[in-house]
Amino acid sequence: MVHVLSSRVLIRPRDPERSREFYGQALGLAVYREFGTGPERGTVYFLGGGFLEVSGRAEGPVAPHLRLWLQVADVRAARDELVARGVAVVREPVREPWGLVEMWVADPDGHEIVLVEVPEGHPIRYRPGI
Repeated sequence: MVHVLSSRVLIRPRDPERSREFYGQALGLAVYREFGTGPERGTVYFLGGGFLEVSGRAEGPVAPHLRLWLQVADVRAARDELVARGVAVVREPVREPWGLVEMWVADPDGHEIVLVEVPEGHPIRYRPGI
């Protein structure tokens, strides 16, 4: 097995500046590091236990196939904050049959971002014996 030391999700957007504005300003992700210059420069954001890199530019239309899963403490508070920043909610917060509260937004290229709240007592949050 390969020993993975670090990882990140890479996005090649159609409009890098618009995507940096979305992830940095609208979602409010903190910058981990930046590299390069000009419009194709790279920006790496903290993403909980991982990273999200926005760099380069897509050669043509982006086929939205990426889905980010972001756990937050309070999905309804996150919703209100994002709406105040101009982010359109694709799907309002709903408690799913599997017990998580999920809300969906999309980035400028249409990639789905699922904001998830893990309620008290959910198996992901509570694991007996650990």
